[in-house]
Amino acid sequence: MQQERSIAYTTVMTVLDNLHQKGWVRREAEGRAYRYEAVSTRAAYAAALMNDAWSQSDNPTAALIAFFGMMSQEQREALRDAIRIVQGPETSAPNPGSGPDAGER
Repeated sequence: MQQERSIAYTTVMTVLDNLHQKGWVRREAEGRAYRYEAVSTRAAYAAALMNDAWSQSDNPTAALIAFFGMMSQEQREALRDAIRIVQGPETSAPNPGSGPDAGER
């Protein structure tokens, strides 16, 4: 934690206690001290922020279009990859033995 200047132990403990009260970290007693752990990942937090901002928009479609317009090519490719992952395997491939001719054989 010491990068540019030393930080007082009590300052660190006050910040961690505040984060615990807000539900951002959980703590577990370990001897006479606590071990702290983040409740969420940075990615999950960023996703929650984006979802909150989008859900508060009076025009979600326009908000998404504006957001996508701000993205770099790499970000748009990451978005396409994420959509493929969320959607799962493609179901557009025909399934042999189904369809209108299936019972006529």
